[in-house]
Amino acid sequence: MTEAAQVALFELTRSGKLVLEPFKTNLSPALVSCIADHLAKHMSGFDRARFEDGVFETLDTLELKQRAQLIADQLHLALPTKLKVRHKILRAMLHPMDGDGGPSDERGVRGWGMMALTRVVGQHGLSDYEGALRLLKEMTSRFSSEFDVRPFLLEDQSRTLAIMSRWVDDPDHHVRRLVSEGTRPRLPWGMQLPLLIADPSPMLPLLTALRDDPHEYVRRSVANHLNDIAKDHPDLVADLAKSWMRGADANRKKLVRHACRTLVKRAHPGALAALGVAPPKLDVTALRVLTPRVEFGGALRFTVSLISTSKRDQALVIDYLLHFKKANGTRAAKVFKWKKMTLAAGQSLQMERKHPIRPITTRKYYAGTQAISLQINGQAYGLEEFELRGL
Repeated sequence: MTEAAQVALFELTRSGKLVLEPFKTNLSPALVSCIADHLAKHMSGFDRARFEDGVFETLDTLELKQRAQLIADQLHLALPTKLKVRHKILRAMLHPMDGDGGPSDERGVRGWGMMALTRVVGQHGLSDYEGALRLLKEMTSRFSSEFDVRPFLLEDQSRTLAIMSRWVDDPDHHVRRLVSEGTRPRLPWGMQLPLLIADPSPMLPLLTALRDDPHEYVRRSVANHLNDIAKDHPDLVADLAKSWMRGADANRKKLVRHACRTLVKRAHPGALAALGVAPPKLDVTALRVLTPRVEFGGALRFTVSLISTSKRDQALVIDYLLHFKKANGTRAAKVFKWKKMTLAAGQSLQMERKHPIRPITTRKYYAGTQAISLQINGQAYGLEEFELRGL
């Protein structure tokens, strides 16, 4: 996992805005000293010098997650081994203002400091099962415990879900979100949950209970959870989407659309039907590459003409697929979103698009013949080649 990927996970703030800064610097010596202040306040016999020296020795050389783990490891060494005593100390260290997203200060730990505290509970709290989960429930309001409930799910899924199911009506939307986000079977940068990957049915009643949550933060998590499930159980999610769309308000429709994004890219007919996308009635002509030779770092330009053959207006989801050359000479398609629109009966439309082909961390390009095609309401149209040079 790259540092950029680690940072991306934590850049989404409570307000939903993406803040592009080197977040590893938030796990700073000043924050470590703040944590030490609260340990000293609530724990007799705390060896502050040993704790701080154990962190400061290597902190500056580490990236985001490694910094959190280092602080967590030193916390584990410093805290009492008896878990009920340990958890009482950690609870006392929490900031009383849990929901405003501010920094740790003299009143307690929250925000970035919670990355270390939740790890200590998740990695070392299994022998105080219910006590540890209650503490993670409190901690999630101050940052997120989504990664640290997962050891409990791996240890005893039924027991953990029985506890977490009581949280779906919690007045704190951060706790309600934890029910969905902490149990995502394929949570990015988190431990996978093999039992829920194989059989997601235990989660369906909980996700249904949260689908109309008043907070977008929770509904977005439900959608992402369903998108995880769709990667292994596409028909299940397509059927669920069809059911959830009956009588759905605007918020639930938005949730279902986001939940089906992978299925739409894969042109799953059930998901498309659930979203009201029918097989298109079109003449697709003149898919044409305007830049038959593209220098790496430049852009591919292409155009297409559409003519509706329907007697009614029709909703269209138009994507394009770039068939990039691989190391072995074969090509693999990558779907890119283009346009959602309504085409009137008999209407003609010409569209043009420019797609940059530049260095990115998630793909290695190879010079030679590539191709482009269209996907409209899940159906494929055309295939035109172009040459990629300059590599």
